[in-house]
Amino acid sequence: MTSSTTTSAAAHAAQSNYYRPSRVMRTLRFGLTTAQRVWPALGVQAAYRLFGTPLPPKWLYRGQAPGADWRREDWAFENASLGLYHLATQDSGAESAPIVLLVHGWGGHAGQMLSLAKVLADEGLRPVLLELPAHGRSAGIMSNSPQFARAISYVVARLVADGHTLRAAVAHSMGANALGLAAAQGLRAERLVLLAPPASAREFTRYFAHTFGLSEATRLAMQRLFEAREGLLMAQLEPPAVGPRIVQPTLIVHDRDDRVNRFADAEAYRDAIKGARLVATEGLGHRRILKEEDVLRQVARFVAQP
Repeated sequence: MTSSTTTSAAAHAAQSNYYRPSRVMRTLRFGLTTAQRVWPALGVQAAYRLFGTPLPPKWLYRGQAPGADWRREDWAFENASLGLYHLATQDSGAESAPIVLLVHGWGGHAGQMLSLAKVLADEGLRPVLLELPAHGRSAGIMSNSPQFARAISYVVARLVADGHTLRAAVAHSMGANALGLAAAQGLRAERLVLLAPPASAREFTRYFAHTFGLSEATRLAMQRLFEAREGLLMAQLEPPAVGPRIVQPTLIVHDRDDRVNRFADAEAYRDAIKGARLVATEGLGHRRILKEEDVLRQVARFVAQP
């Protein structure tokens, strides 16, 4: 690595704790560093696969899926599937209520959005939880932000084609990054809410490389493999690329103490999206904002506006 790249990776590593130290992480690091040294091409392929594999593994969260109050639909999508959860206990009049699509983040699951869903239902809206490929009970082993964006766009297009009004789309973490890309490509949602969004996939590859002991050559080759397979550059996922093309009223919520995605990432989205409003919280970290009552009320008020 060059000194500037090393500094950037170390700085991001200091900000993020997504890959927490464990015996499994040490084993993966040993395997990747050995592969890149003995067979560099294999090291790139192995790094690419691990980069696209959600951790912790999805089976750990299956017991936290929405319960009997929710009806699940499975939709085929690309080489995997999507799960949609509808609130079965809402009265029949809710079928015509505006929909709010709720999207989890990387390594997450639909159950993480339940607290917000209940608040929105109390506002007379119809929450729909989306479980993305390779997450929760959805099929698939690997995924990434561009696939997340395609999944969001596909679900919204089908809902609109079925005659539903999409009042808003709300997404957390990497789901928010994907929502930004989908919105920039013409997503038919009236409003957007980005919760703790990451700004740069390229920076995350640097953090990933730093965590698993990968050289800059391996990291760059992994990035270019990602870009070639997805048909877009990582730079096209960043706020300066997507923000100016987002036309919906947008609310961003991010905690100053977030140790996964930096608060500066939220500021980058605020600066790139015309009229976007940033709500800063403190002491909640990356995931507690999904359950904090004040955050839920602010999101519900924003979404409830026609």
